[in-house]
Amino acid sequence: MKTFMDEDFLLPTRTAKELYHGHAANMPILDYHSHINPREIAEDRHFENITQLWLGSDHYKWRQMRSNGIEERYITGDAPDWEKFLMWARTLEKAIGNPLYHWSHLELKRYFGYDGVLNEKTAPEVWELCNEKLRQPFMGARGILEASHVALLCTTDDPIDDLRWHRQLAVLECKVLPAWRPDRALSICQEDFPEYLESLAEAAGMQIGSFFDWQEAMERRMAYFGELGCCISDHGLRYVPYEPAAEAEVDQILKSRLQGRPLSAEEERKFQTAALLFLGEAYARRGWAMQLHFGVTRDHNRKMFQRIGKDTGFDGMYTQVPLLELSAYLDDLCSRNALPKTILYSLNPNDNAAIATLIGCFQEAETPGKIQQGSAWWFNDHKSGMESQLTTLANLSLLGNFIGMLTDSRSFLSYSRHEYFRRILCGLLGDWAEQGECPADMDWLGRTVENISYYNAKNYFAFPK
Repeated sequence: MKTFMDEDFLLPTRTAKELYHGHAANMPILDYHSHINPREIAEDRHFENITQLWLGSDHYKWRQMRSNGIEERYITGDAPDWEKFLMWARTLEKAIGNPLYHWSHLELKRYFGYDGVLNEKTAPEVWELCNEKLRQPFMGARGILEASHVALLCTTDDPIDDLRWHRQLAVLECKVLPAWRPDRALSICQEDFPEYLESLAEAAGMQIGSFFDWQEAMERRMAYFGELGCCISDHGLRYVPYEPAAEAEVDQILKSRLQGRPLSAEEERKFQTAALLFLGEAYARRGWAMQLHFGVTRDHNRKMFQRIGKDTGFDGMYTQVPLLELSAYLDDLCSRNALPKTILYSLNPNDNAAIATLIGCFQEAETPGKIQQGSAWWFNDHKSGMESQLTTLANLSLLGNFIGMLTDSRSFLSYSRHEYFRRILCGLLGDWAEQGECPADMDWLGRTVENISYYNAKNYFAFPK
């Protein structure tokens, strides 16, 4: 019987072990999509205890604590931090098979040197060990990034953000770049949309009273983001709509909304389609990559949304993503010679094969792997989800061009997920080699692992030097 989480964790074959230890383990991390707070890096935040670092904004853990019957005061409420940690330890005992079980123990091992198992019995010793380590000067936000070998990370930033913290971070060895996330500027039916447009107008230094003005304001803000190294956009959507309309009609839709008239679902789709087409062209002109995260349904629990707000663990998976509309959107941009580098992520794993075939319809000669299927995401970034995404991509596209893993996380300790992904990747390739399904050419396999772990993403994005 193997020891739990030893140095060959998730590496079942000799080839897998050689690939991971000889090629993947020491590669730098390029985290091109995260929700890390740039202010915490700029101020080199030091966390008072492991609860603040581990549970402060982790809705993955919050969901499972609720599933274990833990009262909300121990999750997002005002309970003492030690008691919150204890409740997480009790929950982790029940999480066998959940990636949180692996991630949590990888984080304890890599950042705190703890080789045991966290449960209710061991919680006091783990609490003391972690908090003692966190008191060390090298365990601030910047020290954790350095220890994780993070070469570059992108945050997720609204167009109205002044990016003040990114300006302060320009001198760091680890590059911290903004990424453009314009969801609120497209959410025309949200209650606070008119107020948001006022903030956007102020940030852009102009008035917004028409769709033309909206476009000009977005152009100005993209130019500002670009000055600070932004070269990636990201959209979080239920699905990618496609219902084109004449610009005059779109202009009238926006004016009607600003005048207080409720919009129909059709009008919302027409505005969002026009906005996404405009933005896609703008990204292509700038050489930015476009990320489309879709298949999400938000805030299912109305009572809890009203109590503690969004991004607190009450989102779900959309079961019928209309990929034909996504295809039409990509085709429209392609027909204009304005399709940017694009990464497609569906939260629904049933879409893996459809996406892997769709990306092949829009590849172009000058950019290998221009259209990408993104890594297994959110509810899918577990062992079987990653293996499924990697296998489907290999079956239907070119795995060798894949740009690899990202954290999509608010936690500074989540870089162990890159290790998790790399071990799974090496396990998969090692098994294929030992089964005779691919050549056991270790130079070639090693280069493939290094490319997927780091170099493909480095070459794909136009990051500033």
